[in-house]
Amino acid sequence: MLYIFDLGNVIVNIDFNRVMGAWSDFTRVPLATIKQKFTMGEAFHQHERGEISDEVFAEKLCLEMDLPLSYEQFSHGWQAIFVALRPEVIEIMHKLREQGHRVVVLSNTNRLHTTFWPDEYPEVRQAADHIYLSQEMGMRKPEARIYQKVLELEGYAAADAVFFDDNADNIEGADQLGITTILVTDKETIPHYFAKQLC
Repeated sequence: MLYIFDLGNVIVNIDFNRVMGAWSDFTRVPLATIKQKFTMGEAFHQHERGEISDEVFAEKLCLEMDLPLSYEQFSHGWQAIFVALRPEVIEIMHKLREQGHRVVVLSNTNRLHTTFWPDEYPEVRQAADHIYLSQEMGMRKPEARIYQKVLELEGYAAADAVFFDDNADNIEGADQLGITTILVTDKETIPHYFAKQLC
C-alpha cells in the first residue's frame, strides 16, 4: 500500500494564531484586526505553487493586511506556525515502512517554510520514503493533478493508496480520484485508524 501523509496538523502541529500573534507584537496592530484581514487568497496559492517568491508573497500579504512589517519580521512570524512534532505518527510511519509499505508526505507548503521545518524536524524525512512539496511540483492540493502525479511517480493505483489530511477540501479532492481518505481531526485520528492494522 501507499500511505500519503499531509504535514501540518498531521505529522507536525501547526497554529496560524502564533503567526498572527508574532506579527501583532511587531506592529502593535491588534491580533483581532490581523485575524480579520488574514485570508488564504490567490497570493497564498501562488506561493504554495512556487509561482511567486517569498519576498513578493510577503509584500502582497502585508499589503492585503495593511501591516508595516519588514521582510525579516514577516519571516520570523511566518515560521512561528510550527509547534511540535507528533511522535506517535512518526512511529506509525516507521512501522508501515518496516512492513513493506510505501510512505510519503504530500504537503502544501512554500520555500519560506522549507528553510525551517526540515532542519527543525529531521524525523519527518527519516520516517518517509519521499517528500512531495507543492512549491516544487508547481501544483497544490486539492487539485486532482497533484494526487495523480504522486500516484504516477510512486507507481500505485488510487485503490491502493490511503491519504491523511486535516483539510476537508484536500480530502474531497483525493476522494474523487478513488483514494481512501482519512480526515485528521485531532491527534488521536491516525493512532486510532492504525490500532487494529498494526496490532
